[in-house]
Parts: sequence; C-alpha cells; structure tokens
Amino acid sequence: MNKINLNMKTILMTLLSAMIVLSSCEDYLEQDPKDELTEAIYFTKPEHFEYASYNLYGALGWDDGDEASDLCSNLADDDVAHGYSVAALDDDDYWKKPYSRLRAVNELIQKAEEYTGDKDEIAEYLGVGYFFRAWNHFIMLKRYGGVPIVTRVLDVDSEEVYGPRNSRYEVVYQILTDLDMAIERLRFESDINDGTETGMVSVEAAKAFKARVLLYEATWEKYVSDIEYLDGDGIEAGAGSNKPEGYPSITDMLTDAKQAALDVMSSGEFELWDKRAQLEAAGAGYGDRHIYYMFTLEDGSNPAGLSKSDNKEFVFQTVYDYTYKQIRQNLSHSMKFTPSRKLMDMYLCKDGLPVQYSSEFKGYRNMTDEFENRDLRLVGLVSEPGKQYWGYGASARGGGARYDKTFEEVELETSYDYTYWPQLLNNAERGVGYSGLKFVTENYNRETNTESYNYPQIRLAEVMLIYAEAACELGGGQLNVSGATPISQGDLDMTINKIRARAGVAPLTYDLIAPYPELTMLGEIRRERAIELYGEGHRYDDLKRWGIAYDELRRSTCLNYIQYEGTSTEYETMVHPQYEDGRMLFDASVFPNGLTSGESATSSYAGIAPTKPGALIIDDASVRSFRVANYLEPIPKNQIELNPALVQNPGW
Repeated sequence: MNKINLNMKTILMTLLSAMIVLSSCEDYLEQDPKDELTEAIYFTKPEHFEYASYNLYGALGWDDGDEASDLCSNLADDDVAHGYSVAALDDDDYWKKPYSRLRAVNELIQKAEEYTGDKDEIAEYLGVGYFFRAWNHFIMLKRYGGVPIVTRVLDVDSEEVYGPRNSRYEVVYQILTDLDMAIERLRFESDINDGTETGMVSVEAAKAFKARVLLYEATWEKYVSDIEYLDGDGIEAGAGSNKPEGYPSITDMLTDAKQAALDVMSSGEFELWDKRAQLEAAGAGYGDRHIYYMFTLEDGSNPAGLSKSDNKEFVFQTVYDYTYKQIRQNLSHSMKFTPSRKLMDMYLCKDGLPVQYSSEFKGYRNMTDEFENRDLRLVGLVSEPGKQYWGYGASARGGGARYDKTFEEVELETSYDYTYWPQLLNNAERGVGYSGLKFVTENYNRETNTESYNYPQIRLAEVMLIYAEAACELGGGQLNVSGATPISQGDLDMTINKIRARAGVAPLTYDLIAPYPELTMLGEIRRERAIELYGEGHRYDDLKRWGIAYDELRRSTCLNYIQYEGTSTEYETMVHPQYEDGRMLFDASVFPNGLTSGESATSSYAGIAPTKPGALIIDDASVRSFRVANYLEPIPKNQIELNPALVQNPGW
C-alpha cells in the first residue's frame, strides 16, 4: 500500500474517478452506462477496493452526530435537553444515513467475495468494510433497538426493503460477527502508524470498538431488562426478542469486553496524553491545562509547539486538515459542551474524594473557589471566572480576542489576551453558568468553522474505562461491604488510576472510599467515565444502558450558586468589567424558574452533596420531558408508510 495521508488518498480517489470518466472522447463514447459505472469498472483491481475502502471513512467525525448525545444528558446546560421526542418524526437522518452508507459498505464486501484475483491483496480493504458495517448498525441499535439488518446491496424488490425488523439481539450478533471478520483482516497499528496513514482502522481499533459494543449491550441487558416492553413482541410493537443460536450471555460479553480492551491496552501502541512538563516549561500555568490541548492540536495551536503526532492516545480518529478538510462547524463560538452544576461537582478534588467529603474543597463563596485543588479536567476544560486565556474569546458571550498575535510573538508573562466572566446577566433564555473549553480552539487562525483538530472516535482512556467497568461488573459491581472487592486494586491501578494520575488526582483505593458507605467502586468508575468522556458522545447512552435515564433526565438542572449561607457571593456583588453602567454579573429576577435553596432533587450519585448552602440558578424539571419510551427512539413515520412490516417501538 502506498504510504499517503488518508486525506490525500481520499482526494486522489476522487480525481481518479473523474479521470476514468473523462479520459477521452473515444473512451467516453465506448464506456458502459453511467448507472453501471461502479459495477463495470471498479473492483477489478486491488486499488479499486483500496479507494472504495477510503470512501467509507467520509461519514466519520463531527457530522456523524454522536457527540451531540451528550447535550441531551444531565451533565450539559443546553436547550436540547428540554426537547426529548414526544412523537414519532416524519423523517430521521439517523435512520437514512446509516442505510445509505451501508450500500457502499455492502458493495465492497460483495465484490470482494466475487473477486477472482489474489484475496490476500484485498483482505485489509474487506476488513474495513466489515468494520464499517458493524459501525453503522451500532449507530442504529443505540437509537432504535432492533432494526432490519442489511448485509447485501439492495434493489427495489429485495425482500429486506419490505421485511420486518430484526431483534436487537440479532443486530448485536451481526455486529460482533462483522467485527471478528474485520479483526481477522485488518493490519495491526504497528504496521500503520508511521505518521502517514493516521486515521486508518487497525486491529486494535476494531477490538476497542468491539469492547465498546460488548460493554454497551451487556449492561443494557443487565439493567434495562426490567423495562422488558421496550423489545415488544415484534408483531404489535417493537422488534421482538429473538436471540440467535450461540448468542453470548451477559457474563460472556463482559468477559470478552475486558479481554478486547486488555488486548488494546497491552499492545504498546498507545499511551495516555500527559504533556504537563512540556507545557509548564512553556509558561507557568500551562501544565495544569495540558488535557485541554489534547483536543485542540493543530500546528501552532499551543505554547509548547506540540503537534498531532505527539498524541498517542487516539486509538481511532477522524483526521482533519486546515487545507484539505476543515471541521466546518461552529465549535469554538458555540462552546458546545457547557457543564451543569452536577458535572462541576462530579469532578474530584486532588485528594481523590468528591466535594462532599473532601477537606480540600473550598466551596462557592468566591467565583474561583470551586476551581481550587480540583481535578485538572475541570481546570483545563472549563473556563475559570476572571482567568485570562491566551487567544480565544470571540464568542457571543465574551471578549475580543486578538488574532494578530502568535505564541511566538507574545511574551509569556503577558500572553493572555482574553478574560472570561460568567455571563448570566439578562440571559435567562440561554441560562449559561459556565463555559466549556473542550474542542474550543485558542489558535487565532483556526476559529469560526475552520478548526481542524482531529476527532477522537475511540481513545485509550475509554478503553481503560471499558476494562475497569467490565471487571467491576464481573465482580458484582455495587458490592461495598466489608472485605468485598468487586475489582482488584491491580485492575484499578492499570486503568482508572492512570487516568486520575494525569488529571492530578489521588488514586482510587478501597481504603480511600471505605469511610463513605455511599461510595461504591462501580459508582466511582461510572463517575470517571462521566468526567473523562464528557463531550465525546457517551453520556446519554450510558444513562440509558445503566437503566437510570428516566430518573436522571427528569430532574432539575442547576447552574451557579449565587447565594451562600444567606449572604451574597461574588456572582451577585461583582460588577462586570465590560459594562460601563455598573451592572452586576447576575440578576436573579430575570430567570423564570428562579432559585432553589437545595439540590436534593438533582442528585443521585453519592459524593455529590444532596444539599448545599445557599441558592442556585435552576432549569426546572417541569421543562424536561424524558419518558420511559425515550430509551428507544421511534421509527420515522415515512419508513413505516413505505414498509408497513416495520413495527413501531412501544410508547410511540
């Protein structure tokens, strides 16, 4: 295989396709019909399969939509969470797009089976096809449950077009089968990662994805089984509960998830991002924000001069490039992943304890108090009030950043151009209390739709979290009685505690949590997953597979504390520096849902204080409409009209 960057290969594939069609007038007059162009010309040489496999990567990235699921969760302050579906949609891209992509996937697989040349020459490209067939079916499984399985190129009269839904168990079985086929054919990361083919699917990426699928389905079947009606009978409602022969048990799936994750972790090809030393050497304070820079790597995008090649954590990623493939979404201005009060309190203190129990927690009286002695994921990924940040600032809620300076041009001691202040004043409709910095660029040339940092589809931290959760579930999960060890300390040290170490947090041990009966190992592992992966498309699905979405997503969402022990905080007393008329930062009267003096209705995780002193701004539960039926989304109406054999999910 030619060693060319994946973006360049996609461009070359497009150019080659054009050359095939337009090479000469004589060729043009003699060519096969255009609607048979792929059938007649492609898939006769290995390079045809190669180019076709590259084309499958095009749907990945921000446009794939999974990251938006976090905006429906209990950790986000976003209007999306107000509007869970209450009726079936007429149409739904989440149904159409995967099936559209499956046509190209199945064409590649089908043609590979018919290929009369050396099968070994096209094995990897066939493996890519199997991987993406699993990928697209999983997207639909998470949203709809059982869906029609499509494993061949369909015509208008194909029986699958008018056939019934497969059960979720049949879909899972197909996904796992396809991933095993992919793993047999793909290259190992060591054969790919020479810096020229970043973003290619490897054996390790397929195993990591398999671990994700196995953990998802094992926990869904364990915790959502009480909501049995979601499957339906396949006749009157739902997709039914048929299981293929040999379908794995929950224990089998957890065991296989743990092993697949271990294979990736022990491959030696990946390492957690930890660039504190390099960034601290570039200027005081940059080291504490090192996790932030993992998500915004571009040339010239950080004071230490780190580049994408310095990041070994992404197991599978979508590659972007400022010249060839910009993200083209309003990421930095929208600050998509803005944390709620719950997420802010889920971040640990440096001693490894939650804010409720830690003596290091400073409280809420001053705006910066809750940022002290805290997890570096909070420090690096959430804007601290009054703190100055280099470069960034041209958002609707703040500041005028200077785009005429680079890191090299600005002296370190004066290198900050923008000061962030929470802007809740007269902003009840948005109700923003904090500003998230994950995927928000500081690069003065990479802002307003032109960001080009790579998107992590799967990264090593997630793989470690999968291993830890699977191991804990296999050990009994919630057990927290004297002497019970649902997960070994060794397993914690090789997963959770490596993640905590790079976040500046003390290790998780049984001795640490023993004094607090409310804390369990499974709960702490789930907490780590929430704060580590927030903004990467997992939280909403996690709440559902753990069987707690109905309880969590009907609670009020809370933001800043603006009163403390009966007295005002800085939020109420400090004048905003950008206003000349002396207005205070917050005016509580503009918020339609007002304030609450307690947070008991919003908490379920142990370690998040059920009540706190003072009043906070709330987004009331009355505007949150999640129902049990929302565990699965409805099949779009137009699809049922086209194919009456598709039975709607229960409750819709």
